[in-house]
Amino acid sequence: MNPMLALRQYQKVGAQAQTSEASPHRLVQMLMEGGLDRIAQAKGAIERKDIPAKGVAIGKAIDIVGGLREGLDLENSAESLADLDSLYAYMMTRLLQANVQSDIGMLDEVAGLLTTVKEGWDAIAPPGPQF
Repeated sequence: MNPMLALRQYQKVGAQAQTSEASPHRLVQMLMEGGLDRIAQAKGAIERKDIPAKGVAIGKAIDIVGGLREGLDLENSAESLADLDSLYAYMMTRLLQANVQSDIGMLDEVAGLLTTVKEGWDAIAPPGPQF
């Protein structure tokens, strides 16, 4: 068996186990971490001039940010969530532009914004195990 294939399979099983046991708070953290990972992968792909990998990584990052956006309860929440919704929409637009222009600066901008949101989310972690 190919060792890289075995490693990917192991990681996939590990990720599935984490998500099945994670709290809703931890799931959001995992999404944000995944978004940051995909942005980093896209930056590497741009540097290597690997256009297909760049497109896949940015597409996944857009999907993740879109998932975070869809998870917002805008109907039953404070006005501040509308601001977060707008920020997520902006991030998705910038990711799309970064894909078209192969612009690492735009990816860095989105990574910085997502990191700031993640730091805030991490700071409000509920007490107890987070798995």
